[in-house]
Amino acid sequence: MILQGRDPRDAPLITQRICGVCPIAHATASTFALDRAFGVEGKITKNGRIVRNLILGSNFIQSHVLHFYHLAALDYVDITKVADYSGSDPGLRAVKRFLERGELGPFLPRYEGDYRLNKEANRAAAAHYLQAFDIRRKAHEMLAVFGGKVPHTVGIVPGGATQVPTVDKITSFLWRLNEIRGFIDNIYIPDVLTIAKAYPDYLEIGSGCKNLLSYGGFPQEDGLFFWSGATSRDLNPQELDPSKVTESVRYSWYASSRDPLHPTEGMTKPHFGKEGAYSWIKAPRYDGKVYEVGPLARLLVNYAEGHPRVKGLVDWALGELEVRPQALFSVMGRHLARALDCKLVADAMAEWVMELEPGGPVYTEYELPDSAQGFGLVEAPRGALGHWLKIEGKRIEHYQCVVPTTWNASPRDEKGQPGPLEQAIEGTKIRDERNPFEIVRIVRSFDPCLACAVHLVGPRGQALARLEVS
Repeated sequence: MILQGRDPRDAPLITQRICGVCPIAHATASTFALDRAFGVEGKITKNGRIVRNLILGSNFIQSHVLHFYHLAALDYVDITKVADYSGSDPGLRAVKRFLERGELGPFLPRYEGDYRLNKEANRAAAAHYLQAFDIRRKAHEMLAVFGGKVPHTVGIVPGGATQVPTVDKITSFLWRLNEIRGFIDNIYIPDVLTIAKAYPDYLEIGSGCKNLLSYGGFPQEDGLFFWSGATSRDLNPQELDPSKVTESVRYSWYASSRDPLHPTEGMTKPHFGKEGAYSWIKAPRYDGKVYEVGPLARLLVNYAEGHPRVKGLVDWALGELEVRPQALFSVMGRHLARALDCKLVADAMAEWVMELEPGGPVYTEYELPDSAQGFGLVEAPRGALGHWLKIEGKRIEHYQCVVPTTWNASPRDEKGQPGPLEQAIEGTKIRDERNPFEIVRIVRSFDPCLACAVHLVGPRGQALARLEVS
């Protein structure tokens, strides 16, 4: 609604403000939609295509490391157990000082889980929790080399990119990337495997709807790095048809002329208090069915389709855990898929950055059309993201986003079908309803981003909380 009446070229900048964690995917989807509307889709220069991929890939890495270490790891790692640490690791010594002074945030308060790691593994994971902050910083710096700044980049624009590659920029990017790749290979993936082995029951918990969908991502000269498609628990691949995407608002606090609607006709009319509704999130569906999106969907869709890089890496990880592919439909499966996804993107980026042509063009000229339509589909860190827009009189007339968490955290649809996350928690055995850590772990495995999913901002300012820093 904020975009209506604006210059279409404002869209990649404004839609990034939906979220500060995953803005690059919004810039990319919006730009793809404008490329299509402006008639330059398929005409982007080699440098422009690669620079876009490198910017998005940098955000993938940062987002995945953020999720595992700083949002999810403390569900399994008891960092308070380093209070008796007497070694020389500066990070753990700093945590010990915090604990001794009673400064327990962000480690407490928390839901108390069943912490199963032995003392050595727990301390190692706690140290990696701290090291991951530095890795995320380097991923941000890497993004800024070609994106200009973080979180809201100015590097991705309709027609291509804004930064011309130089030898210095390529070197600066690659130096950081190689250190990050070492962290992914030697720390991130081993940590996920260690936790998965300690919590084998979470390879059976939180399976969800068992339908998976991926738009495919990272354009290459001859297709996409991640292939598009859909699959289910039987891992039979299906072709993707974007015309079959709809959104229902039957149980959402929105009004609509019909239900469901394709995003080209989608409406955003708040209707709080609507009878039967219980969510500010809409209910996306594909071909009338519930689908999960995200790293698990991206990997298993490509695994089902025989993607050579994906298949080799997934088979190796399955061998480490001694499980079948169907075990990945689970809490630990999502964490593992995210770590493997991070490696696949990082390793590919090391190849892409070396394909850049220093000084070569990054931009393709276009004419702003009087009227046009376009849509952009991209794989965000959290899964399938789509932007749809219509231009009239050189201004945006209609704009709709269908984001990953809208898919995963969706309420019931017009058929009464619960969304993926609702299905994942249904039937879960809770030891203590006052301490439902099992639900916390299931929900967190989806890496939900409610800022992206809700699409609502209040018309008047309201103080929600106050934080004083001395």
